[in-house]
Amino acid sequence: MNALLLGILAALISAFAWAFSTVLIRVGLQGKSPISANIFRLYVVSLMYIAIFAISGTFGAISSLPWRLIAVAFVSAQFGFVIGDYFYFNALKRMGVSRTVPVTSTYPLWAILWAFLFLGREIEPQIIVGAFLVVLAVVIVRKAEERENLDPKGFIFALLAPVSWSVAVVTMDWLTQSIDVLALAGLRMMLAALGVSVFLPRYADELRSMSLREALILTGAALFGLLIGQYTFVYSVRTIGSQIAAPVSAINPIIASALAIVLLKESPNRRILEGLILAVLGVILISTA
Repeated sequence: MNALLLGILAALISAFAWAFSTVLIRVGLQGKSPISANIFRLYVVSLMYIAIFAISGTFGAISSLPWRLIAVAFVSAQFGFVIGDYFYFNALKRMGVSRTVPVTSTYPLWAILWAFLFLGREIEPQIIVGAFLVVLAVVIVRKAEERENLDPKGFIFALLAPVSWSVAVVTMDWLTQSIDVLALAGLRMMLAALGVSVFLPRYADELRSMSLREALILTGAALFGLLIGQYTFVYSVRTIGSQIAAPVSAINPIIASALAIVLLKESPNRRILEGLILAVLGVILISTA
């Protein structure tokens, strides 16, 4: 199998893993705050990577990295899995999966903007069309939520999550040129766990009261979303570049919404579905420009 097919397959695996993780997170958040759930899953996936690193001997490669790369990885991890996921978890808890994912799937739009502003990349007409579709999707979802009298704060959280994720994606893309895929994926998880630890004293009691069912659900979310999903996405970006990996993994919202409708019995209205389709089309146009 050539590199292109391997990269596309990895992006598809990441999309399915993220979608399933999203549904698990939604279920696991029923009785827990978003921050405590995030602390738990980041600690769990860090332990998974520690075991993998010990077996593969990856710790040696990480210890030899320059501090500059580790500092950038730390920033990437905080924006991706602490700040961004805080907004995402809150949006999921307030609005549900089918209403959150059309808005949060706009992160490639922001990534393109940062690349234009800070890396001097050109914006082609295709990107402008894609941006219009993405913005239109957000407007449609917002209008639908106003009619349903849903929590406006959840919508704000859903808007802020992709902005934060986009910073993580841009910095991660840069880091793939210098750090091995496995080492980078695991390092970002461990640094995210380190960053989220500032909240541990406040949420320690809530974590101790976690039931076995909640722990198993969030462990599954960590396994699929942070181990399998993130590793395969980093691998895909490293192998075929973000311009191909991003549109392939952009099917994640469709999968997540479909799972939410089937498994969680969410019933998005026609405008929600229209927004979802427009958001995915816009992301594909932007990412393939």
